[in-house]
Amino acid sequence: MLKKPRRRKFNRKIAIKNLLLLFISVVMILVAIKIISIPFKKSNTATNSNNTKKTGITSNVENTVSEVLMSAVGDCTIGTDSKFSYATSLPAMAQQNSSGFAYYFKNVYSILSKDDVTIANLETTFTNSNDKADKQFNFKASSDYAKSLTLGSIEGVNISNNHIYDYKEKGFLDTKLALEKEKINYFGEGSKWTTKIKDQSFGFLGYRGWSLDKSFLDKLKGDIALLKKTNSVVIINFHWGAESAYYPVNAQKELAHFAIDNGADIILGHHPHVIEGIEQYKNRIIAYSLGNFCFGGNTNPSDKTTFIFQSNLKFVNNSLTSIGVRVIPCSISSVNYTNDYRPTPLMGNAKLNLLSKLNKLSDKSGFKISDKFFYINTANN
Repeated sequence: MLKKPRRRKFNRKIAIKNLLLLFISVVMILVAIKIISIPFKKSNTATNSNNTKKTGITSNVENTVSEVLMSAVGDCTIGTDSKFSYATSLPAMAQQNSSGFAYYFKNVYSILSKDDVTIANLETTFTNSNDKADKQFNFKASSDYAKSLTLGSIEGVNISNNHIYDYKEKGFLDTKLALEKEKINYFGEGSKWTTKIKDQSFGFLGYRGWSLDKSFLDKLKGDIALLKKTNSVVIINFHWGAESAYYPVNAQKELAHFAIDNGADIILGHHPHVIEGIEQYKNRIIAYSLGNFCFGGNTNPSDKTTFIFQSNLKFVNNSLTSIGVRVIPCSISSVNYTNDYRPTPLMGNAKLNLLSKLNKLSDKSGFKISDKFFYINTANN
């Protein structure tokens, strides 16, 4: 009788042996991985520690930082009075020049096109109406001259001034229609411009600032409060002051301070037709008069100096943290013997002279005004 095979018993022993060897191998591999990973952990810990020291941030939440560059210019009277000689008027220049409507802002386009937003005081009407208001000067151009703003990289205009009704209600409505057709935003005379720029909220307001009566101040305060509810930076244009005066009158100062006391961030003024000083008040900025800019109201004013006001606003987590201020000295004309209605940056001594003049006018700026940004910490009220 044959013996029973022992194959099954032999295989069981081999299997146990193999399992034991496999277990030992796995244990050794895990130990080896742990030993190798120790220096990498130390390296990562050191790197994280260094990053914390460099940034000063110990949490896992990163701050969101952004900047918005705004430019502002003064009186843009893109029109003429019918009493003026048409041949030397502002509207005639677009027809005489191959650049067409791009003629007016051609010499400053390289500046205005590189910012995030440009605003101006539009001191004219775009209308074909001949029904004039009874006053000394009545400015207008046809509606197609609104294209000059688009071609000049100007996104928003203040319409609250003493020439917006030169052709009565018809001229006012025609002007707004012309701006809307060109997608130019406007503010003032009951209109507000609210927008987001790089995810930051901005509100633009415009007023004729002749009065300090309670009803006006209450309206101003209420308009600012509505914008602050949306965490907006509030930019206000005031048409105010005395013509040809290089210093603000007391009413301008009171109104500017009242607006900032109630939440405004930047105040921009016009109407005097000459520049006035810049003031720092409660870590906010007032430019009392930006002067003329693209100005069809005079063929050869004695003072052609002006400037582009620029503000670089910095935000952290959607909160305004600082306001950078600089000016770019300009002339309202590219030549000095007449007004050719083409604003042009100043160079050399002319530039230095304007900066010196502006600093003398700005005894409450708290810093030296130049074409380099000076930053004001808005948290230090």
